[in-house]
Amino acid sequence: MKSENTTKRISLFYLFAVPFLVASAGFGIGKISPAIYLPIWILNVMLMISACWTIGLNKFRTNRSQVNLLIGSFFLIVPWILISMFFGIGPPPATATSWAETATEQQIRYSMLTAAGIFIAFGFAFLKEKLNTDGEYFFSLLGIISIMIAIPLFILDMLFWGFTLTDSFRILVSANADKLPEWFNPLRVLFGMISVVEVALTYLAIAFFAVSMKRVGFISSFSSKIYFLISIFGFTVIVLSAFLPEPFVTAGFAVSIPAAPFLMPYFMGVNMLSKT
Repeated sequence: MKSENTTKRISLFYLFAVPFLVASAGFGIGKISPAIYLPIWILNVMLMISACWTIGLNKFRTNRSQVNLLIGSFFLIVPWILISMFFGIGPPPATATSWAETATEQQIRYSMLTAAGIFIAFGFAFLKEKLNTDGEYFFSLLGIISIMIAIPLFILDMLFWGFTLTDSFRILVSANADKLPEWFNPLRVLFGMISVVEVALTYLAIAFFAVSMKRVGFISSFSSKIYFLISIFGFTVIVLSAFLPEPFVTAGFAVSIPAAPFLMPYFMGVNMLSKT
C-alpha cells in the first residue's frame, strides 16, 4: 500500500510538472531537431498515460458508476499529452520565410491543436453527463453550450493558421513578394475576431464548469474559486484586447495561446482522476 501511494504521488507530481516543463523548454530552448524531440515526446506520452492509469484511470474496469467521470477527466488531460510535442517545435515562426521553410511542422502543430480541441469538447461532454447524474444541471448546461460553440470556431481558427496561412506564406515566398495581397488583411481580421470569440467562450465554459463541479463536490470550494477567477480574468482580458490598445493587445495574445485556456481543464482532469 505504501509503495502504491508513493507511485501515485510521483505520477501526480509528474503530471502537474509537465505543462511547466514543456513551456520552459519550448520558449527557453526553441526549435530542436525532430530526431531529438520526437523520441522524447513519445516517451513522455507513454509516461503521462501510465501516470493517468496509476492515479485513477485503472478504476475504469472496476468502478462502472464512475466511467463518465474517468473518461471525461482523461479526455481533458489528452490535449496536453498531444501538445507536449511543442517543447521541440518551439513557438510559431516570426517571419513568412521561416514559416514556409517549416510548413510541415506548422501543419502538424495546428493539426495537434485541432485534435486537442476535439478532446476538450468530448471531455466536457462526458463530464456534463456525470454532473447531471449527480444532480447539477444549470451551470453544466451553460458550460457545455459555451464549449460546443467555442470548439467549432477553434477548429476553424486552427485550420486557418495551419493550412490557409501556411500555403499563403509558401506562395508569398516562392513568388518573392514583399507582402500578402490586400484582400488577405480583412481575412486575418475576421479570424482574429473568431479567435477572440472562441477563447472568450472557452474561458466562460471553464468558469461555469468550475461552479458546477463545486456544487456536486468534485472539487473543493477553494479550487473552484481559483478556476473561476482565472477564467473570468482570461475572459475579460481577451474581450478587452479586441477593442483597446496596448497593453491589452499583448495580454490578449498571451491568454489566447491555446495552451493557456487548455491548462485549467488539464488540471481539472488530473485533480478529478486522482480523487475518483
